[in-house]
Amino acid sequence: MKILIDFFPILLFFGAYKFYDIYVGTAVLMGATVIQMALIYGIDRKLQAMHKITLVLILGFGALTLALHDDRFIKWKPTVLYAGMAIALAIAVWVYKKNFLKLLLGSQMSLPEPVWMRLNMVWVAYSAFMALTNAYVAAYFSTEAWVNFKLWGYVFPLIFIVGQGFYIAKYLSADEPKTPSP
Repeated sequence: MKILIDFFPILLFFGAYKFYDIYVGTAVLMGATVIQMALIYGIDRKLQAMHKITLVLILGFGALTLALHDDRFIKWKPTVLYAGMAIALAIAVWVYKKNFLKLLLGSQMSLPEPVWMRLNMVWVAYSAFMALTNAYVAAYFSTEAWVNFKLWGYVFPLIFIVGQGFYIAKYLSADEPKTPSP
């Protein structure tokens, strides 16, 4: 159920774009994201910081897209989001000596400190890669190509998350208590 909540705004955006145009798609994306956040809040009774940032960026860049009738704003929203993530994670660890991934996820899983550091660095690199990739597609390709990239580009986060899962699995299983054999 949660996976449907995560993907329905982009799917509705894609459909609205294909049947109408980028401006209707943007309005649908904005509305779908508000509904998505309401559903997440209804389930979890809170919104994570990333949810709030995503909502503000979609509503802000979407409003600029619609008000100025300029699709560049909505096309650059992912670049701003990913670049902001890369910068925030890098500054947190290199300047403030805080690992935000560990702060966010440390209560859910126990990993050795070097693993948390590698995960943080991988997230910085991944976020920078996604920011640069979206910027390139937004700047040099048509709106049609960018919309298709937005939909099919979801393969990048899926591969990234699955790869992370394989990487941390060996550390998680080592921390589980062993049950004595009879």
